[in-house]
Amino acid sequence: MKSQNPKDLLKYYWGFDSFRGSQQKVIDALLNGQDAVALLPTGGGKSICFQIPALAQEGICIVISPLVALIQNQVARLKLLGIKAIALTGGIPREEVNNLLDNCLYGNYSFLYISPERLQQELVQERIQRMRVSLIAVDEAHCISQWGHDFRPAYLECGKLRELLPEAPIVALTATATAMVVDDIATHLRLQAPVLVKDSFARKNIAFEVVFAEDKPYRLKQLCATLEKSAIVYVRTRRLAEDLARYLNTAGHKATFFHGGVQKNEKQKRMGLWLENSVKIMVATNAFGMGIDKPDVGLVVHYQIPDCIENYFQEAGRAGRDGAMAKAVLLTNKTDQQGVKDQFISVLPDTQYLKMVYNKLNNYFQIAYGEGNDTSHQLNFNAFCDTYKLNSLLTYNSFRILDQNSVFSLTEAFTQKTMVQLLIGKDPLFQYLEQNKGIVPVVQTLLRTYGGIFDFETKINTLLLAKKAGVPEKQVLATLKQLEKDAVIEYQANESDLSITFLVPREDDTTINRFAREVKERQQIKIDHVHQMLAYVNNADRCRNQQLLAYFGEKTAQECGICDVCKRALALNPSAIASQILKLLADRHRSSRSIIAALNYDEQQVLKGLQHLLEEGQIRINSMNEYELA
Repeated sequence: MKSQNPKDLLKYYWGFDSFRGSQQKVIDALLNGQDAVALLPTGGGKSICFQIPALAQEGICIVISPLVALIQNQVARLKLLGIKAIALTGGIPREEVNNLLDNCLYGNYSFLYISPERLQQELVQERIQRMRVSLIAVDEAHCISQWGHDFRPAYLECGKLRELLPEAPIVALTATATAMVVDDIATHLRLQAPVLVKDSFARKNIAFEVVFAEDKPYRLKQLCATLEKSAIVYVRTRRLAEDLARYLNTAGHKATFFHGGVQKNEKQKRMGLWLENSVKIMVATNAFGMGIDKPDVGLVVHYQIPDCIENYFQEAGRAGRDGAMAKAVLLTNKTDQQGVKDQFISVLPDTQYLKMVYNKLNNYFQIAYGEGNDTSHQLNFNAFCDTYKLNSLLTYNSFRILDQNSVFSLTEAFTQKTMVQLLIGKDPLFQYLEQNKGIVPVVQTLLRTYGGIFDFETKINTLLLAKKAGVPEKQVLATLKQLEKDAVIEYQANESDLSITFLVPREDDTTINRFAREVKERQQIKIDHVHQMLAYVNNADRCRNQQLLAYFGEKTAQECGICDVCKRALALNPSAIASQILKLLADRHRSSRSIIAALNYDEQQVLKGLQHLLEEGQIRINSMNEYELA
């Protein structure tokens, strides 16, 4: 259905009669050949903004997106609608990339979804220039800004698209961006007089709450006990996702977990169970939910404090997409607040630490001053840290910074870990050890160090095991291989976990000085983000919705009336709740359950309001045991 009216396309492919919010403004700008920046809240239908104008014109739309899962999800959806789309992500062999790009040139495809890293390849750039490109869409555009919460240096490559395709309009889309980030987006993408379209970020149907609880598992269980729809519980670690899912299941709630370590087919199975509501609660790490269209999420819980308001708001916004009342609860305590500082601030390396790590890395590989560029080296990260007694998290972050600033290039193996899971029960294991006593010290250390190893795949540190068992690391690795051979464990080995290719000659401090100021600025941004998040958590005097909107530069004098701050204020004034009950009953008579659900206040507060109105004679109970105006 090429060259058609946007509303006809919307009806034909998506079944909707009209556009939502500011979708029409973005679409009109792009069809007029103008650049645009679209700031639409989570669930605001950003993809429609570029999919409709792309379908309304001849040619192909290039979409830049940061997550493989997000790309695959959108391409699969388009294919279901009968729209031709291709995904070009990492891990695809060069020959296949060649064939896919040929399909884009000659196969009448409407969309090419591509990761920003792919834009660095000359083959891709050369082929894109030969395509008839109608539109360029940069999704999650805040990733291009160093002031944004999720800066990705590879996104800077997106600016080359203006050079490669000067005639194609560009639309940048994001759900979370401050004014400074918007300016940065426009600069890096080289947008020409872009049309800025911004919908209010206000989510009037979400009750934002911060709940202080020393016993967080028990409080989570209480929240899930009142759950009528589905829920997402966000955590920061894989282990905690697994532990909480197990805890909730033991408590009688249907829950599962989702994180990067779950096998692909198992992920699809769990996602399916959750989407069809066979499992109500998904306990997941923070990437979960991007691009997933599930409108009936009634509760989003952050079990730990996120690192910034942008991430929190985006994740919380996955609740209530159907327009019904929903809750976004952040569970916390004082220990938690120190934990977020430890995790996100104390592990940021300063310039001196960067210089020291770079110096020791060159010494480790015996690289002379002025040499080393274009040489590749294999490295066991744990062994390197142990040799120089380095903090592994600080060193990990140092490596990432050196990689981002093109001092050297890291392979993806850096993020891979050695994983182990026991395949037999405790009794068969003890019988096995009786016959293989030489490996008992290592296996006992393994069991004591990693408690959940019988139940799920567990990331292990072989160097740590060697130290605890008092044996060489080689002996630990040999033991693991023997256990795998004898079908006692499932073992994913990653002994040389890092390959480094130096991109510049060794110049010690001078190498780091070139980007030291930028690193310091970015570190300060991360620190500010954490402090702004903690300020939100601890501000119990101002409406939560007002706080969140103010962060994104949106001012409103109206309080939401449903967050924890507003509800506390209302609790001190029962007449305020009573007046809202009267408004509801002016429309129709209702049961107490219906009134409680509509107002989204604590049940006891609503019941007190009803009692007050009954005593005042302003309402009565009818023969169907419902409340109505007197």
